[in-house]
Amino acid sequence: MLEFEEYRAKLNSAKPTLDVLREALKLEAAQKEIEELEAASERDGFWNDVENSQRVQKRLKTLKSKVENYEKLCSAWDDMQVMCEMAIEENDDSMLPELQSEFKDFSEKVEATRLSTLLTGEYDANNAILTFHAGAGGTEAQDWASMLYRMYNMWADRHGYKVKVMDYLDGDEAGLKSATIMIEGENAYGFLKSEHGIHRLVRVSPFDAAGRRHTSFAAVEVMPEISDDNEIELRDDDIEMQVYRSSGAGGQKVNKTSSAVRLIHKPTGIVVSSQVERSHFQNLENCKNMLRARLAEIKEREHLEKISDIKGVQMKIEWGSQIRSYVFMPYQLVKDHRTEYENGNIQNVMDGDLDGFINAFLSMRAAT
Repeated sequence: MLEFEEYRAKLNSAKPTLDVLREALKLEAAQKEIEELEAASERDGFWNDVENSQRVQKRLKTLKSKVENYEKLCSAWDDMQVMCEMAIEENDDSMLPELQSEFKDFSEKVEATRLSTLLTGEYDANNAILTFHAGAGGTEAQDWASMLYRMYNMWADRHGYKVKVMDYLDGDEAGLKSATIMIEGENAYGFLKSEHGIHRLVRVSPFDAAGRRHTSFAAVEVMPEISDDNEIELRDDDIEMQVYRSSGAGGQKVNKTSSAVRLIHKPTGIVVSSQVERSHFQNLENCKNMLRARLAEIKEREHLEKISDIKGVQMKIEWGSQIRSYVFMPYQLVKDHRTEYENGNIQNVMDGDLDGFINAFLSMRAAT
C-alpha cells in the first residue's frame, strides 16, 4: 500500500496549489459577475439589443467555463483522496492503475490552468486568427502547409474551440498555398501566439518518385481577433480594395461563384484577402478583421505604443529561422528550438497534441 500512501502525500501537496489557483482565477469575482449578467439577461428588453445580448451571453459562457473547470479539478482531487483511503483501508491495490491515470490527467490540467493565469497580455483572451503560407518548394511545401492547417484544426477540436475558415487558396497539385482560419474560444490567442513562426518538415516526400528525403518550410502567423471598437482603427484613406474572381478548386472552402476581396494597407504594405464567403461584402469584413489582427499582432510583438509606428517591412518572413522542426525520417521527433521541448510521438503531434509545446513556451516566458 506504499504507492497509495505516496499518492495521498502528492495530493496533500497539491491542495495548496488548488487554493492558489482559486485566487489567481479570481473565482469569487467571476461568480459575482455571473450573477449580475444573469440578472441583466432577465430584464425586459434585454434581447432587443442583439449585439449586446450576444456579448453578454459570450461573457457568461466564458465565466461559467472558468468556474466549472476549477470545480472539476476540486472534484477530481476529492475522488482521488477517496480512492486512496478506500485502497488503504481495504488493502486493495487493484485501483492503482486508475489512480495513476487520474493523477496524471489532474496534474496536467492543473498545470494548464496555472499557465492560463499567466495570460495577461492585452489580447491574450481574444480569439486567434491563424494564417498559413507554404514556403518555396512547390507541391511538397504546399502539402506541408495543409498538414499544419489540419494540425491546428485538430488542436482546436481537442479544446472545444470553434474554427471558422476565412480564406483558402488551393495548392497547384496538392495541399494549399495559403489559408486563414479563426479559432474562437477563451484565451485562444494567448495559447496560440507561441506558434507564430516558421515550421520545418523533414521527410521522404510522397511526391518524389525516387524516394528522396526533402526539407520543407511553412509559415504560421498568429494574430488576435480585434473588435470594431478597439484602438486598432482602419482609415478608409489608408486602404485600397480590389475585387476579383475566386480561384482554385477550393473544395467545400471556396465559393467559386462569389467575388473575392483583397485589401492593401497602404501605410504598411500589408495585404490580406478572402474568398470563402458568399458575397464580397462578407469577404470584405473578413479582410478587415484579418488586417486589424495583423496590425495588433505586430504592435504587441514589437511593443509599440502607437499603431502608426508599424512598418510593413516587419511582416517579411525569413525562411530558415524555424521555431520548430518535425522530423519523420530517419527518426521521428518534433523539437521546439526555443524551449528545447521534444515529443517523439509525431503522429500525436500532427493530430493536435501541442499542449506540451505551448506550455513549455509559456513557462519559459513566465520565467524571464
